Amino acid sequence: MTTTGRAQRGRDAPGHDAPGRDAPGRDAPGLPPRRRRAALARALAVAAAAGVPVAALAWLVRSESDALVGWDRAVVAAATGWTRQQPGLPRALVAWQEATQPVWLVAVVALVALVLWRRHGLGPRAAWATATVLLVWGFGVLLKDLVGRARPTVQDALEHAPGFSFPSGHATNSAACATALVLLLRPVLRRRPLGLVAALAAAVVAVTAADRVLLGVHHPSDVLAGLLVGSLTTAASYVGWSRWRPPPARAAHERGSS
Repeated sequence: MTTTGRAQRGRDAPGHDAPGRDAPGRDAPGLPPRRRRAALARALAVAAAAGVPVAALAWLVRSESDALVGWDRAVVAAATGWTRQQPGLPRALVAWQEATQPVWLVAVVALVALVLWRRHGLGPRAAWATATVLLVWGFGVLLKDLVGRARPTVQDALEHAPGFSFPSGHATNSAACATALVLLLRPVLRRRPLGLVAALAAAVVAVTAADRVLLGVHHPSDVLAGLLVGSLTTAASYVGWSRWRPPPARAAHERGSS
C-alpha cells in the first residue's frame, strides 16, 4: 500500500479523531447556507449568554445599586483585611499580578499557536486563537471606558492599579486565554493530557481572580464580569469560526501516521 493510501486509511479509521475529537474536514468551507445560519445562531446564543449577565452587572454598577455596592465593599474589606494578616502574601500576590499581565498571557497563546502552525499545519486555528485573545483584550479595555467605574477605595491600600475597574482586565484576559488555549490544543492532545491542561488553566484563572480581590484593586463584581466576558466571548468566537475553518489535512496526516 502506498504512503498516500496509508495516510488516507489512517484518516478514515474509527477513533482516529480521539486526540481532538474534531473530525478533519468536517467543518470545511462550502457548507450549505442553512448550516451556516445555524452555526451563526449558535455563536450568537453563546455571545448573548455572556452579554446578558455582563450588561446586567454593568447596569447595576452604573446605577450604583445599594445591594451590589454594599456586597462589593464588604467582600473587598474582608479580603484585604485577611491578606494583611498573612505574612508574605501581599508580596506573592503582587508578583502573581505581574506574571499574569495580559501581554504575557496573550504571548503564551500566540507562542503555542505558532508551534501548532509550524509543527502541525494548524494555521487557521492558530490564527483564530491569536486574533480572538487580542480582540477580547481590546473589548475589555473598551468596556472599562464605557462603564467608567472607579477602583475600590481601600484604607492603607495593599496595591494601586491605574485605570477603571469594570471589568477586571486580568480576569477577562486570563479566562479568554485559558479558553482559547484548551480549544487550540484539542486536535493534538488526547483526552487525559487535554484535561490536565484545562485543569491547570482553570487553576491559573481562579488564582488570578482571587488575586484581584485579595489585593483590593477590583470589586468582586468586576472579576465576575471579566470571567464571563473572557470565557464566553472566546467560546462564541470558536463556535462561529469552527463552522468555516478549512480541513486540517496536514495535522490529520501526522496523527494517522503516528
